[in-house]
Amino acid sequence: MKNIKLNIKLILLGVFSLAAFTACDEDGYADYDAGGTKTQKLNGEFWIDIADADGNVYVAHALHKLYDMNGELVITDRVGSDDSFTGWYTEAVLDYDLENLTFSATDAENTADDSVVTITEGKILKGAGRSRTGAVTDSIYFKAVFDYDPGTVLTFAGTRRTGFEEDEY
Repeated sequence: MKNIKLNIKLILLGVFSLAAFTACDEDGYADYDAGGTKTQKLNGEFWIDIADADGNVYVAHALHKLYDMNGELVITDRVGSDDSFTGWYTEAVLDYDLENLTFSATDAENTADDSVVTITEGKILKGAGRSRTGAVTDSIYFKAVFDYDPGTVLTFAGTRRTGFEEDEY
């Protein structure tokens, strides 16, 4: 009986040892690179208020997205794949500086409504914003002028979306 118990213990020890050594095996994963996108430092979703130069808010808490499309930085307020926009019907490719977290566009095609948009003073400010519940988040700011109303400079300012339900608008 003693030999049977000893054999069972040795077998169990062997199985657990084998499992421990093989669980840490990295074969096939050593060269795995999850990658990322070229513009990922600027990418994200933001709740943005749109106002004129006098501070009159035209749109409050419009969801905007900055995302990478084949190495280009794109801004949009399109929701989903249809023509549902949450803000000022904006969708354009931006010029960007990853080191300074800045972006702009000069006479860029606005594919949301076939207009032309110029975006200036675009900046992501790390940790400079507060979410709806007061959590620290990134802030975004930029000015835009559309060709159909060249005398109006709109200010877009907001905070990064946290993803928490209590911070949604």
